[in-house]
Order: sequence, then C-alpha cells, then structure tokens
Amino acid sequence: MQENLEVRERILTVATTLFHRQGYNETGINQIIKEANVAKASLYYHFATKDDLCIAYLKRRHEVWNDTLQEFIRDKEDKILAVFDFLMEDNEQCNYRGCSFLNLLPEVPPGKKEMLSEVQEHKKGVLAFFEAEIKGSDPDLPFTVYSLFENAIIESQLFQSQEPVLRLKRIVVSLLRANG
Repeated sequence: MQENLEVRERILTVATTLFHRQGYNETGINQIIKEANVAKASLYYHFATKDDLCIAYLKRRHEVWNDTLQEFIRDKEDKILAVFDFLMEDNEQCNYRGCSFLNLLPEVPPGKKEMLSEVQEHKKGVLAFFEAEIKGSDPDLPFTVYSLFENAIIESQLFQSQEPVLRLKRIVVSLLRANG
C-alpha cells in the first residue's frame, strides 16, 4: 500500500512541476511517465486519464497555494496588503510564471466541466479571503480588491515586472483608506 502511495505521489509531483512549467497541453503522458520513472500501467492505475491527473494537480496547487499564503500572512498586520507582497515573492521565486489556474484556463477543452470547476473554486476561495478580510460600507470593495489582485498577477506576468503589483497595491491602499 505504501509503495502505491509513493508511486502516486511521484506521478503527481512530476505532473505538478511539468504542468506548472510547460502547461497542460505541452506536457505529454509519456514525459510524465519517463520523468516519474513509472510504468504506463502505474500511471493509469492512479489516474484513469490525463484530465484526472490535471484535476489532482489543480487540487494540489490549490492546497499548496493556500497553505503558503496563510503561512506568509500569518504574522502580518495588514493581511490584505500582505497578499500583494506574497505575489511579489512568488513572482521572484517562480520567475513571473503567473497563476497556475489562470495559465491553465485557456487550455481547458470545452466540456471539461470538472477542470473548469477546480479553477473556479480556487478563484472563489481567493475572493472569499478578501470578503472575510475587508470590512466596511462598500459591499463591492472586496470584489474590487480581488479584481485588482488578479490583475496584478496577470500584469506582472505579462511585463515580467513587480511594478504592476506595486501600482495596484497603492490603489488598494487608497481604496481601503477611503472605505474607512
């Protein structure tokens, strides 16, 4: 039983690295098998299809992202602004690779509702974070800050620069001050 878990974990670890680095469509099953050093039958024993492997990847990315974010902001006084700092650190560590979920979105084939649902659930969780942290009279402010954060991810990836993150963080500071 332990060996099966190790094989599954090895497959998922390799797929996570490749999907994040290369994308879903550019990563082939044979590459995963080779780099995970497993038999094709082992891969299909644990993941019936490449889509199933991708769903496991998205669940893993969601878990890792949330855990890493929570660890990063735990001792921060302003958790909302700390999320932008977290993004800048992630940009440095991942060479502006961007959001795994947003990167995968254009690769989700039509009709793959479960894959799309995993992407949507992650983003709903990010929005829920801002909704829980932002108090005030403007009910649209959490969605606005969430949207600015998402834009910071995209713009920093596009321009390979922290400047969009810093600019959007300054806008968030102004919005939060105006909200009281």
